[in-house]
Amino acid sequence: MAAPTEPGSLTNKMQGAGECVKCHAFTNPPELAGQPYITPAAWQASMMGNAARDPVFWAGVAIAHQDDPAGTADCVRCHVPRAFLSGRQDVIAIDELVADDLTGVDCELCHRLLKDDGTPAGNALYQVDDVLGLDGDVPKRGPWEYEGEPPKHGYLQDSYLGESRACGTCHDVTTGQMRVDAEGQPLGVLFNEQRTYSEWKNSAYAVVGPDFKSCQDCHMPAMENVAGCAEFKTQGLVHGTGGRRHDLAGANRRMVEILKGVYGDAGAGDLDDVFFDLAAENIDRTLAAAATLEVTGPAAVDLAQGISGLAVRVTNNTGHKLPSGYSEGRVMWLEVTGVYADAVVYSSGRWLDGMGLEGDAQQRTYIGDAVELASQTRFHLLRNDAWLVDTRIPPKGLKQDLETDPVGERYAILPDKTWANYDDVSYDFAAAEVVDATPDDVGDDMMTLSVRLLYVINTPEYLQFLVDENQSNMAGMTAFELYEGLGSVVPLELASWSQTVPLTGLVPAASGSTGDESGPGTSGVTTTGEVPTTGGGGSTGGAASTSSGESTGGEAGEGGCGCRGGSGAAGLLWGPLLLLGRRSRRGAQARGCSVGVRVRG
Repeated sequence: MAAPTEPGSLTNKMQGAGECVKCHAFTNPPELAGQPYITPAAWQASMMGNAARDPVFWAGVAIAHQDDPAGTADCVRCHVPRAFLSGRQDVIAIDELVADDLTGVDCELCHRLLKDDGTPAGNALYQVDDVLGLDGDVPKRGPWEYEGEPPKHGYLQDSYLGESRACGTCHDVTTGQMRVDAEGQPLGVLFNEQRTYSEWKNSAYAVVGPDFKSCQDCHMPAMENVAGCAEFKTQGLVHGTGGRRHDLAGANRRMVEILKGVYGDAGAGDLDDVFFDLAAENIDRTLAAAATLEVTGPAAVDLAQGISGLAVRVTNNTGHKLPSGYSEGRVMWLEVTGVYADAVVYSSGRWLDGMGLEGDAQQRTYIGDAVELASQTRFHLLRNDAWLVDTRIPPKGLKQDLETDPVGERYAILPDKTWANYDDVSYDFAAAEVVDATPDDVGDDMMTLSVRLLYVINTPEYLQFLVDENQSNMAGMTAFELYEGLGSVVPLELASWSQTVPLTGLVPAASGSTGDESGPGTSGVTTTGEVPTTGGGGSTGGAASTSSGESTGGEAGEGGCGCRGGSGAAGLLWGPLLLLGRRSRRGAQARGCSVGVRVRG
């Protein structure tokens, strides 16, 4: 009977990933020039390839081991499978690893993975093939069927690697704590720490039909007419179907940048920078498709009235909650600003450098907030037993299920008995006194209204926690300093909308006013209080737009401008791949300058 592979039980050792990369690193053929690289070697700079290098992982493991010494073997089982399978499941620090361990979730684990219907998904309970083929090699499993010349290693056609259940091996995580509700009453199940696979399984995307998409369809996009190795590419031997890019992209872009500095050309030199640049580009492309914003804003703004009912809908386009997975220290939110003459007049949800989120009354966040209920202790993964809230946006068609339901009152059940995969929120901003920056130009005043969906992985609060709570080693300080070394936190932008509209209600500058006095909620903006975030009346009329920039309402020609959607082995590559362009994805920070603003009482 099938069973998970236990430490030290493999007869046939796992081949090192470096051996695989020797043949599986190659540039695109001419007909695919300019398209994302299809080389399987792209995997190595993804967070799958770096699962064992992630310094935040090790900082978390150290604290988890303090809380439950027996519980961290499951962490190692998932992130460092080579160490686990070699019988070193008790490691709790990166310096306890050997070189081969650092390749994380690598070629051999996935391509020797067996389907095990008798074991529930999750907690990395993988079964690894350990049976030699006729050629004396454990076959590499995959969905391709070879016709003509076979590969240079044993192979076995197996569709399982192309199924979402293969990803579910690791992407559901259950801890040993019994889950309780907000009143401390047992729910009869263990704590559902992560349910990314189950979220997909309970969604519309898991149902065969027009909406079906597997995990691989998004994270390993299919390609036609691609070669499996460098030699076959040279010979022109390709597979018509079945090829997939090894993007394996999520959202942890800042970590990719950190790892590039540590392990790339300027660091240890373990991986060429080109792979890290490719991983960052793959993340950008994935994030650009994750969400859609639809905004109904005013056709004009009268500062004497303020803004009432600026309506925003965020739709989750992914096959799981948005965001999903590990929830500690992660927050997604909406930022709304109204800017006149480069100064922020209205705002909600700004990320303030060195401080974090603005924390205004209208701030809309999307988080999974888990605690040990009795002590209200946060961030201790192996002690958590309750969700205070889970406001992460459900995927389309998510069925009701205790394991994947949102927690809280935010989301509605639709007529088809599934959870809404969108969130609707409305913003009001009070009247404000704003000094006319161009009094000599009548009628030229405009306000730019902007909405952005932003995301930060590993907040400053969480990184500080990893330092303060670690009594075992310096892993928390290492992670903290690596993040500090990158400079200011720049949130990831998943989607954005903007519209420039006529502005009225400005006041003339007072005699002798310099316009350079600053009050508490702004940067270089004169105010008697905070930048307005709530308030009464508002401008009438409106223009509804999606984040793709298509107007769905209002009148044309009333100052509306564009809006857009989501922003969008070492030394073994050569030539065109080493010339791969680098693209940095940065979110702009709110700016302020000397324009007088007063909140009207």
